[in-house]
Amino acid sequence: MSSRSINEKLLALQKQMEAAAAEMDFEKATRLRNEMARIKGEAPVQEGDPDTVTVSQPPPGAMGLGTQVPVRQPPKGWVKPKKPDFMTKGGKGRR
Repeated sequence: MSSRSINEKLLALQKQMEAAAAEMDFEKATRLRNEMARIKGEAPVQEGDPDTVTVSQPPPGAMGLGTQVPVRQPPKGWVKPKKPDFMTKGGKGRR
């Protein structure tokens, strides 16, 4: 399948899932969501266990060196705080 046909299939499944959810047919919406996850290559949610959280493998280059944990980026505008100077501030004086 080409990437265009895959994308069209995903868009069609997305519309069907939204329509099923609007009709309160949540079982069908769940099946469609799992089908979309299968096409995308993500791990599907376990059937019958709504509290299961699944984490898919991060894409290559999006994880730290030698680890399986994705690298987290700080939010925009975040500035690293200055380290406190323990020699002059907040310490107890000599007795």
